[in-house]
Amino acid sequence: MSWNNGGQSPWGSPGGAGGGGGNGGRPPGGKSPWGGGGPNSLPDLDQIIARLQRFVRGILPGGGGNAGGRGAVLLVAVAVVLWLASGFYRVQPDEIGVVLRFGAFDRTTLPGLNYHIPWPVETIYRPAVTRINRIEVGYRSAGGDASSGSARDAAARNLPEESLMLTGDENIIDINFAVFWRIRDATAYLFNTRLPAVTVKAVAESAMREVIGRTPIQPALTELRATIESEVMKETQTILDAYSIGVEITQVQLQKVDPPTAVIESFRDVQRANTDADRMRNEAEAYRNDIVPRARGDAARIVAEAEGARQASIVEATGQTNRFMSVLAAYREAKDVTLQRMYLEAMQDLLSHTPSVVVDDSLKGVVPFLPLGEPGRAGAVAASPAAPGPPSSAAGVQPRASR
Repeated sequence: MSWNNGGQSPWGSPGGAGGGGGNGGRPPGGKSPWGGGGPNSLPDLDQIIARLQRFVRGILPGGGGNAGGRGAVLLVAVAVVLWLASGFYRVQPDEIGVVLRFGAFDRTTLPGLNYHIPWPVETIYRPAVTRINRIEVGYRSAGGDASSGSARDAAARNLPEESLMLTGDENIIDINFAVFWRIRDATAYLFNTRLPAVTVKAVAESAMREVIGRTPIQPALTELRATIESEVMKETQTILDAYSIGVEITQVQLQKVDPPTAVIESFRDVQRANTDADRMRNEAEAYRNDIVPRARGDAARIVAEAEGARQASIVEATGQTNRFMSVLAAYREAKDVTLQRMYLEAMQDLLSHTPSVVVDDSLKGVVPFLPLGEPGRAGAVAASPAAPGPPSSAAGVQPRASR
């Protein structure tokens, strides 16, 4: 062959049987084709690096050869196309796109397919602006193994360091509440604070402590729950607006408002006693509302009756006075006639209200019966046949006891 001219092998050694010489085709001195010291030597690393460098220079522009230059241009073009294509992005309906150019805010984009210059020129953030976020203060509903239902897991959900608060009358109250919020300004939310959720939680807890600190414990446990929620929501929003973090509080919801666990039973006993006192007070008030008007009505009736009796007595006395004066005038003119008339009128008035019994002395065979014990029959005399024997000598009348 051409490379084996003159009995030389490609490695410059003399030829032999089989074309390999006495060393089996190896270079003299037992070295390998890579310049190693023996049949088990590794390739020379410097030579490998040199060959790679020559290959790279061949494909780069000006490195030698038109084919290498065209390949490099094609490779760069593909890379540029892929880099530009990576700038397409989609904003979901509940999101808004915030584009930064070289780390500074540039613009916002609406939901849908949008495009931005790829990194490192522009960067895109997509916060969910319509999603309602929930922050729990004083408890954690998702902590522990929810399926176990053990007492330890239930106790771990309550955080006394957050829930125990001091009321306006220096009592301790255990409050668990949730704060619901959403992103109102995406730019302020992303760049004006480092940890927006932590800030919302801290501000809400501070506002709750302030409101509870000026509220007595009894109204806080009963009728002022809605008022507390409203005041805490307003106070929290005011502070967050001052911080300009782009967050809107949508609701503050009280989950639990109780005395501390150690005294809750005693406190409930006091509540039951207060309830009984209120019930008895209401019953007494109802009794008062019933008896006082009736007593006032009776008093008014008695006063009216007394006034009527007074007027009647005055009228009667006036009439008697006028009668007496008229009789006196008649008496002065005819004394005997007037006296006789006055006597007859007096007897008429007296006897008209007195039962009378008339006995005839001429009755000889009849014994008169006088019912002395029966007032209704006092004026009636029943006659019955006389018993045999001498008649009574006293006007023929014999009283008989009434049966």
